[in-house]
Amino acid sequence: MLEKTNQVNLLFDFYAPLLKGKQREYLELYYLDDLSLGEIAEMHEVSRQAVYDHIKRAEKQLFEYEDKLRLSARHEQRQALLNRMERIVEGLADSGARDDLMTLLHQLSEMD
Repeated sequence: MLEKTNQVNLLFDFYAPLLKGKQREYLELYYLDDLSLGEIAEMHEVSRQAVYDHIKRAEKQLFEYEDKLRLSARHEQRQALLNRMERIVEGLADSGARDDLMTLLHQLSEMD
């Protein structure tokens, strides 16, 4: 369950703007704010089932977006490559070149 929560949170970071209003709001309250279905239902004066349905549709939508766009997967690949490059750069003898390359790598990592 924790793995799914982490995955949904990561996908939410990438695709939240693409979700419909209620789906985005309920998903955020459930996963990010850690509210229960009952608490969300009470806040919005709807049934727990309605909240559950919105959350399940939103989760499905997030995974479909990732299957098509692969933003999260590409992000993880870039991070892995940047980490490997940083380790290589740290081993360089020329400290000036090393510092310049580390600055560039840091700038690349901040672009995400």
